[in-house]
Amino acid sequence: MSGLANRYNWVKSPLIASAPMRLISGPALAHAVSSAGGFGFLAAGVDVTNLSQDLQTFKSILSTSPVPNYSLDVLPVGVGFILWGADLQHTLQILSQPDTPPPAAAWLFAPSNPSQLKSWAEGIRTATESKTDIWVQVSSVADAIETMAVASPDVLVVQGCDAGGHGRYQSAGLISLLPEVIDAVSAYCDKKDIPVPFFIAAGGISDVRGVGAAVALGAEGAALGTRYLASEEAIIKKGYQDAVIRASDGGVSTVRTDVYDKLRGTANWPEGYGGRGVTNKSYEDAMGGKDFEENTKLYKAAEAMGDAGWEGEEARMTTYAGTGVGLVTKVMGAAQITREVRGEK
Repeated sequence: MSGLANRYNWVKSPLIASAPMRLISGPALAHAVSSAGGFGFLAAGVDVTNLSQDLQTFKSILSTSPVPNYSLDVLPVGVGFILWGADLQHTLQILSQPDTPPPAAAWLFAPSNPSQLKSWAEGIRTATESKTDIWVQVSSVADAIETMAVASPDVLVVQGCDAGGHGRYQSAGLISLLPEVIDAVSAYCDKKDIPVPFFIAAGGISDVRGVGAAVALGAEGAALGTRYLASEEAIIKKGYQDAVIRASDGGVSTVRTDVYDKLRGTANWPEGYGGRGVTNKSYEDAMGGKDFEENTKLYKAAEAMGDAGWEGEEARMTTYAGTGVGLVTKVMGAAQITREVRGEK
């Protein structure tokens, strides 16, 4: 059994985490993953308004459907935060509520600067009496070392360039990135005489073969996002989910870009971040020089069409997905996905 499986006693090895996908990863999805021996994450993202309710809902589901082997003083769930937009003080108030145990982990991502990451890590540890572990997502060796210096994370989520949704424009694939990060961080920790964090791989992993590769590279397990877009419990439009199922050849059919952020009006990400998604008419028109206002108008019209906005040659709606999207071919229950990618029949 791995170190993380010992740390989180409901988790089986290798650890399978469902990534905290903003607006998509809710209590039902997180609970299904944790119940199957994985690590489910809620997605607070940039807006913690619903976090208290999501934690209460998770707690309520847990009371009627216990997670096997769970016996800790934290909830068997994590919460993902996008630091540049989330409210730290509101978050700390929620996490310190006496009527709800804190989550087992907080996944921190995309700070505006290192001091912001430091404030979040220290604040969460204080608010939860260090019961909530700190997971930090990084995409380069430099990111990893800086994170160690300011946040002393319990877990580093090493995200390669194949990941869907938002990540660094400048990043390597996991096959070279993960071993280099592990080596560099291990040397740093040895020099500083501090514990080496655990490592979770993310980016382009969609099946048991990808998980096996991540473990062979030195990770304790893997975090999957795109695969869980095609789960029954995901909070996702049918058109979006269908577009994920249809997509193939992810290295060609997806691209990391800021086009969809601009069209959606969410262009406040720190410099160097973009969202990987399936290319469609919106992206093609932007690259072809179409007037931005006209492209936005067409995007909004597609949005009003609902599921049809993702269909056909004129599809325009955002379909964030990683390069492993071609391996996602059907909708399944999140628990079944978790067991399958862990290698269970």
